[in-house]
Amino acid sequence: MRVRDVADAPILPRANLALPELPQADPRGMSESLDESAATVARDFADALAAHWQTALAPELIGVYLIGSLAHGGFSRRYSDIDVAVITEKGLLPSSLERMRARAASVSEELAPKLSIFWTDRSFSVGRFPPLDRADYIDHAVTVIERDRVAPTRPALNEVRSYLAAGPLTNWATAAEAFAARDALDPKDRKSYLRALLYPARFVLSWTTGRMASNDDAVAYLARHAPDGLDVALIRRALACRQSAADPDLLFPERTLLPLHVAACKVLVAGTQASG
Repeated sequence: MRVRDVADAPILPRANLALPELPQADPRGMSESLDESAATVARDFADALAAHWQTALAPELIGVYLIGSLAHGGFSRRYSDIDVAVITEKGLLPSSLERMRARAASVSEELAPKLSIFWTDRSFSVGRFPPLDRADYIDHAVTVIERDRVAPTRPALNEVRSYLAAGPLTNWATAAEAFAARDALDPKDRKSYLRALLYPARFVLSWTTGRMASNDDAVAYLARHAPDGLDVALIRRALACRQSAADPDLLFPERTLLPLHVAACKVLVAGTQASG
């Protein structure tokens, strides 16, 4: 059973799969409209890929889903990835992933670099599908193609916290320290810098609830749950920058606060672990 009947849909011309151009003047209303248009283009891109994958992976394919900001909200034409979950009977071989990414590039050279493929088998026992993304799939997944509905057991809060305290926290801390030590922001690192500024909001929400939400919801969550040491006003400014698809260069002088934000989140982790 499929929510969208795309099995026989033609692959959309590459010219139709380009994000809206950024205007010189970008008021909030126009920004939201452009993000909605970009989200529509991204969904069309996912539809086109899923239609091809359904043929290429048959009869292994179980379902293709949108997760991330295309599913739970807050898609940014400039800063968001296109997160797609692919579930098959036995998982995907590296060669299959290479062909899937090559197909994405043939559909849209602009959107293909934004594509992030999360994949697993029927039992969610292999592949790339971390605990938070499994929670996102359970709570927010938007079906593109589906033969059979399968779902993992919801990750327990302790599992989510163990995951966050390892790679995600370590990687963010490393990036934060690197940005704090720089004298200038390279244009190619604008997206990474903005994510480093926003990450504490997402970390606190997921650490506390075991769930994934949009950047908007995560920043709103800080209003009542921010640990000591977080500059919530800076994080709100970073969110406003993301919402308007602006350059974060004006926020670069605040880079020295990033290690303090890391320290605040590490205190939150230590306090939770000490209490049981």
